[in-house]
Amino acid sequence: MVTTQDTTARDDVRAGIVTAATQLLREKGATAVTTRAVAQAAGVQAPTIYRLFGDKDGLIDAVAEHVMATYVSGKSVAADNATGDPVADLRSGWRAHVEFGLTNPELYALIATRGSGVPSPATVAGLDVLRRRVRRLAAAGLLRVDEERALMMIHSAGNGTILTLLGMPTDKRDPGLGEAMLDAVLATILVTTPATPDTTTNAVAVTFATVLPDLPGLTDAERALMAEWLQRSLTRRKP
Repeated sequence: MVTTQDTTARDDVRAGIVTAATQLLREKGATAVTTRAVAQAAGVQAPTIYRLFGDKDGLIDAVAEHVMATYVSGKSVAADNATGDPVADLRSGWRAHVEFGLTNPELYALIATRGSGVPSPATVAGLDVLRRRVRRLAAAGLLRVDEERALMMIHSAGNGTILTLLGMPTDKRDPGLGEAMLDAVLATILVTTPATPDTTTNAVAVTFATVLPDLPGLTDAERALMAEWLQRSLTRRKP
């Protein structure tokens, strides 16, 4: 029978391993975070890491969660604090994401080299936050492309901006690159005049898709069919 004491001891060992891995990451870089090195730094046997985290990817995910939680707790505002302006909130989230990447370059390198090819929980959580912000743009009638296209464009541009800046010497980085990249993406995904909702067929279809789940008088099958029609139309309109 597993006791509370056993669980506490397990949690303590797990926390010690994550702390050791995080310290290695910060002091010696991403290449230093090997199972053997982390086990030695934490004072445990390598099998303990596999038992607690599954594999190296599991350990990397735990380190990422730890670093991100520490980073967010040090910020004075909530990461998803809405202002009422969906474009302003998107800009705020973009800046926070770029800042985090530049502040934690070695962690970013670790996440990018995960062996399984499956997105890390940290990446998935970040996409969920971004998806909510994109949904607000769509609901306000501000998108000219469908939500998934907008989501992937913003996500790809953000990661690309961070990796590009991290690949340059600090004193050679363009401090305005992040804003310029976001402006370029917004020029593509947003309607021309955000103050006036776009009434073109494509923009109306994108906006209608956001309220489809709440339409009364339809069965789930009918909603699914209508969603399929909308998606097919939007996909065919993509450049």
